[in-house]
Amino acid sequence: MSEFQKGTAIVSNPDDGESYWQPQPSRGYITAKITPYNSPYDNFAAGVQVLEPGGSVVEHAHERSHELIFFYGGEGYAEVDGERTEVSEGSTLMLGRGVQHLIVNTGDTQLKMHWVIFPPGLEDWFKALGRKRTPGEETPEPFERPENIEDIQDRQRFVRPGS
Repeated sequence: MSEFQKGTAIVSNPDDGESYWQPQPSRGYITAKITPYNSPYDNFAAGVQVLEPGGSVVEHAHERSHELIFFYGGEGYAEVDGERTEVSEGSTLMLGRGVQHLIVNTGDTQLKMHWVIFPPGLEDWFKALGRKRTPGEETPEPFERPENIEDIQDRQRFVRPGS
């Protein structure tokens, strides 16, 4: 009989985790809650993303990762491999590697998402794109993506639409 090895429990409170403002068109922020950098787990990462009204996640796919997204506030739509579906509080997307997807906040309130990606890496993307955020600070003026966005996408193994 093999010996049972108990895992580690992690509690992440609302203001815990590295947080970054995101550039246009995302317009909002992410907070990486559980990552290989702050936990003993190296096979996934999890966090929250908040899109301001009119904000969107640009169409993309992940070359090596699966992504699970649970919507816990707001409303909008997702396009998954070209098919549009409305999303709102309680909606869940499971996106296998290579599945193209985009998300748009069509409401007049924030669209709030909890994401889990396995294997991890999305937290590195958000950090490379964003600007450090301190919980409670005012939303900054919109800012553009870095000029080297394609290099960042390649390093993070994103699959561009049409690839």
